[in-house]
Formats: sequence, structure tokens, C-alpha cells
Amino acid sequence: MSGVVVTDPPKADAKDVEALAGYGVATISEAMGRTGLLGPGMRPIQQGVRIAGTAVTVLSWPGDNLMIHAAVEQCGEGDVLVVTTTSPSTDGMFGELFATALRRRGVRGLVINAGIRDTQELREMGFAAWSRAVSAQGTVKATGGSVNVPVAVDGQVIRPGDVIVADDDGVVVVPREKARETAEASEARENKEAASRAAFVEGQLGLDRYGLREKLRQLGVTYQSYDAYAAGDRP
Repeated sequence: MSGVVVTDPPKADAKDVEALAGYGVATISEAMGRTGLLGPGMRPIQQGVRIAGTAVTVLSWPGDNLMIHAAVEQCGEGDVLVVTTTSPSTDGMFGELFATALRRRGVRGLVINAGIRDTQELREMGFAAWSRAVSAQGTVKATGGSVNVPVAVDGQVIRPGDVIVADDDGVVVVPREKARETAEASEARENKEAASRAAFVEGQLGLDRYGLREKLRQLGVTYQSYDAYAAGDRP
């Protein structure tokens, strides 16, 4: 397998990345029309942490972390390393030594569509990571691959410079050209939810706030007392 290392790809504006960092993965995905999620299999090794940064992408051979070494050189302040393999793999391709090198370069975290190890050490050093699996299985450095090329994870295309946001709920990718409008849409959604939250605190029901009683009626859902239901008195 040959490959290419692409240098200096375009990136989302840092101000837009920081704006997106203020919103959760669920909010951002909803703001983009329920798109961009990498799927429920991508889980954090820590809790209570959110990161946002620009993607540096890696396409590797399964069980081979050679191209992660090549990618470290391409990483800089505010990046998130995104790793996937040419076919499914759960081998532990990334650990504490990689994290040490990346943190020195200002990388905000890792998203890997394969295995990760040294998870306790990563948590202790505060390096955030989301992975498909946790595995102590080691890897080799023997096969070429690519860095900073478009990759696909769970049906989502991630290009170098796209925005990655990750938290306890998972990972979402925002195309770099849509970073600003997505941040604005996320703000609008947050404001809308804040108004609903205040209404719920006051006792309003979602059935009324969202006009769902009419939806129930249209669907043929009826209300009936327990005694009538238990007696078999069906509408």
C-alpha cells in the first residue's frame, strides 16, 4: 500500500472552531439537520471532557501505526488527530507515547476508528481520546498509508481541516466551509432550548409547548380511565 502525506491543507477559521467548542455534539448535529455524527461506537475514554479542533486525518493499514508517526509532524496547535484503517481493526494503535508527542505540539485530542491503549495514563495526563475499542494488542510499523486525505468513518467523510467536536455523547464532524453557519445555528438552537427549559421549570408540558396534543389526535391516540380500560371498554 503506497500513500501520500499532504502538507498545509486548508483549515476552518480558529474563531469558528472556538465558537463550536461552546456547544455539545448533540446540539451541533441537530443544528446541521441531524448529520455529521460518527456513530455510537466511538466512545470516550474519559468523562466530562469536550474538545473542538481541526482534523488531521490518517489512513492506516490495520494493526500498523507507521502513518500515525508520520502524522505527528503534520499536527499543530488546535488540531485533533483522526485515525482510521483500510479495514476494521481493534488493535491498540495509539498510546501514551503518541499522546506525549501530540500534546507537545498543541493537539487537543484523538479520534481513532480502531483500538487505543494506555487509557489510564492518557486520563492521568489529561489527553482526551475517543476510540472504537480499547485493546492492549500491539502493532507494527511496516505499511504505507496517507495523512491529510479525506477519510470515511461511519459513513461520514472527514477532510483535513474540518472541525471535530467530541464530548461524552460522541463525535461530530463539521465541514470547514460550514463552521460559521453551524456555530450560528447551534447558538439559535441553544437559545430555543433555554426558553423551553425555563417553561418546563414553570410546569409547562412538552405536549402543550410543542403542540403535540393535536398530533396525538391525528394519530388516533385516545385517553381512557384505568377502570374503563381494565373493563375492556375500548374506543
